[in-house]
Amino acid sequence: MSETFLKNPLSLFDVRGKTAIVTGASGAFGALAAQVLAGAGANVVIAAGKADELKKTAADCEALGAKVESIALRPSSEANCEKIVKAAVDTFGRLDILVVGSGKNDVSKIVDMAPERFLDVMDANVTQSWLMARAAGKQMLAQGKDGKTSGKIVLMSSARGLLGHPAGYTAYCASKSAVDGITKALGCEWGDTGITVNAIAPTVFRSALTAWMYEDTDKAKDVRKGFLSRVPKGRLGEPSDLAGPLLFLASAASDFYTGHILYADGGYTAG
Repeated sequence: MSETFLKNPLSLFDVRGKTAIVTGASGAFGALAAQVLAGAGANVVIAAGKADELKKTAADCEALGAKVESIALRPSSEANCEKIVKAAVDTFGRLDILVVGSGKNDVSKIVDMAPERFLDVMDANVTQSWLMARAAGKQMLAQGKDGKTSGKIVLMSSARGLLGHPAGYTAYCASKSAVDGITKALGCEWGDTGITVNAIAPTVFRSALTAWMYEDTDKAKDVRKGFLSRVPKGRLGEPSDLAGPLLFLASAASDFYTGHILYADGGYTAG
């Protein structure tokens, strides 16, 4: 341990002046990730397909004092991913952090789901994560000097990458298991480069899509009762429950962590 570290342990979490890309920045997790990194002092490049909603995320990040660059693209092709990375380098000179917050779900029993719908979920969650990690990793490796390369890649997994679900989650569960596989494989592949690759795997947390589960209605109470019987912490997740894990994985505090799936689930996967 260095003397500097002992005098200021919080310096391990310092991302001031770092450049971060966040994809899916118009969605619940992506917007949160962008604001957490912005509030911590990083320069933020936000990407999403919904230009209007991207403007709101940009404004929220700028209100926190961050320098922000927006690009209305999804990481849906090699060319798009390279454009997103180029936007970061052209604007801020380098790339230090990638957070892949983009993705989707499509709930359906397998016998009712057309193969095209399954493949669409796999593309959004798996292929796009792979493409974005590839583009960012190429840039991070190219930035290395004197054998010293660094970079933080954070993918978005789910407790459903580990556990099944009875309500038509074959596409989603398969996609998140694949994201876990990418995380572990890249953690090994880039293990000696200074680039870390990890994933956050939440269970239900408050967002526009899940807001109904937090309501004081009979339906919401019934759903919560069954779900919370499996959650040792006894409550559903809040956005703030993802903020700490994200900052940890995006900063030097996690330098010895790679290929790791961090379950932000209140103990759901432990029981």
